[in-house]
Amino acid sequence: MVLKTTVCRFSGLRIWPGRGVLFIRTDNQQYLFLNKKCRSLYSNRLRPAKLAWTTTYRKQHKKDQVTEAARKKRRNAGRGNARAIVGVPLEVLQKRRQEKPEVRQASREAAIREIKERAKKAKAAKLASAAANKAPKNAAPAPKAVGRGKR
Repeated sequence: MVLKTTVCRFSGLRIWPGRGVLFIRTDNQQYLFLNKKCRSLYSNRLRPAKLAWTTTYRKQHKKDQVTEAARKKRRNAGRGNARAIVGVPLEVLQKRRQEKPEVRQASREAAIREIKERAKKAKAAKLASAAANKAPKNAAPAPKAVGRGKR
């Protein structure tokens, strides 16, 4: 037979069936405490991390190291061979990788400058075409409103 245990919200210790104090907050949050001691400490707003017998304190101060399984250090596997990407040969990739940061920055700025110039030209062409479309409409000026007075 397996007994289902729960964990105390204050101390972090196991609560066996038939034990524990249930505290329900006004927002319907349920807190299950191990005993009256844990509940009174919680209601007095003591932090469990400052009490040496709680599990949070023991975790923070690195007690119980024996029970924690030590993580095995994994060696990084050797990097795979570099391969060419579609449309870019391997030599170009290696050349780019070996560039100095200043050179890379300069080429990036040149590319950005070129894109901005292209956008300016496109905008100017668009404005010119809009002006050309607007020019043939030389209709008579709109008549002024009559009878409005000073306002």
